[in-house]
Amino acid sequence: MQLARLLKPELILMELSTTDLPDEEREEIAYDKYVLRQKEQILTELVDLLARSGRIGNKGKLVQDLLGREKKASTGLTKGVAIPHIRSIHAKTFLLGFARSTRGVEFDCLDGEPAHLFFIMCAPPYDDTSYLRIYKQLAQAFSETDVRREFMNAEDEGEVLRAMKMMEQ
Repeated sequence: MQLARLLKPELILMELSTTDLPDEEREEIAYDKYVLRQKEQILTELVDLLARSGRIGNKGKLVQDLLGREKKASTGLTKGVAIPHIRSIHAKTFLLGFARSTRGVEFDCLDGEPAHLFFIMCAPPYDDTSYLRIYKQLAQAFSETDVRREFMNAEDEGEVLRAMKMMEQ
């Protein structure tokens, strides 16, 4: 499946506004509470991004669905990549969005490193086949190739889309 066709320029955020707390403040909060707070802020920002499409129902409930998914198992992978994903009644159709955090943010990634690249996926509850195939394709692309650098160096939405196309080769 051609991922670049699914990602639209209006669903690309070149820089997340969410950042990590300074170390002094971070030490005052239990790690699990801190991670949950970070995830909620990031997911809210990502859902706001998807809402630009006009194909999201209740944004607040979609954030809660995603947060519930994160409580079961983190969608933070390795090498700075996170793929928050959910099938929800609040997604009117399949949506794929991308956001980057140049500095990196805590997202409970499997390797313990900060997340820099976020690919958010939402689909209606009945959309199993393409949803799973797209997730697998994204996860494999970052485990097998070094496309991460292309996304990190992208200066605009067009370069992000070109990186998506390179990833598919």
